Amino acid sequence: MSLAVVVKGPEGVVLAADSRATLEFPVGEGPHTPINFDNATKILSFSEPHNYVGVVTYGTAAIGLRTAHSYVPEFELTLEKEKRLAIKEYAERLSKFFVKRWKETSQKDQEEQNIGFIVGGYDRDAAYGEVFGFEIPRSPEPQPKHAGDHEFGMSWRGQTQIANRLLNGCDPATFEVIRKALDLDEQQVERVKGAIKSQLRFPIPFPVLPLQDCIDLAIFLIRSTITAQHFAVNVRAVGGPIEVACITRIDGLKYVQKKEVRGEFE
Repeated sequence: MSLAVVVKGPEGVVLAADSRATLEFPVGEGPHTPINFDNATKILSFSEPHNYVGVVTYGTAAIGLRTAHSYVPEFELTLEKEKRLAIKEYAERLSKFFVKRWKETSQKDQEEQNIGFIVGGYDRDAAYGEVFGFEIPRSPEPQPKHAGDHEFGMSWRGQTQIANRLLNGCDPATFEVIRKALDLDEQQVERVKGAIKSQLRFPIPFPVLPLQDCIDLAIFLIRSTITAQHFAVNVRAVGGPIEVACITRIDGLKYVQKKEVRGEFE
């Protein structure tokens, strides 16, 4: 499942994700057994001139038997070597590429699964970043997030229960619990949603948030989720090292913290 966080701030775009991949494998005639790997790469980055865009993935860990990150070399070969694209076009091309991969590898046990992508970066000569999101196969058309030069904010996707409670004051499932318990109609539920959001939402001033604070915020949400899951009786789908990259108008994509392959001795 994982937790992906993208912050669009006035000084740059921050992408962050954990490293846990949770897969289910059949064991004999019995039910599938969940298996965790804590070294998956969920931030996708590209070589010049495509180093002004980055992607973070969430949802199902694999397309067929491969991670989204393992397809990066193939996707890069579809890009023009000298032409830097608009972020929206990167998102559209990436969606078409992975829709094709999904159809090529789709099996019956993938029908209920979904893999999501958040694409962020800078258009050439743009003052501020752009962010788009899409999911395959459910909603492959990229949708803008925090669109406009003066719209800043954060997107978080995946296993979001802890992050939602911290940021919005409650889990989205809260409203269905309230509706059933009090036998409310849709209008009443919407009134409850509005009251909770206006009074309990954690106030973050994104338009004035420095780049370092955007980085710290993304790490905080993922680390809090990992720590909370240590004590919970549920699927612990967020874990492993936290990777973070930031994209700025001048420098492009730079990793703030990134896993390194290593041997037995450090």
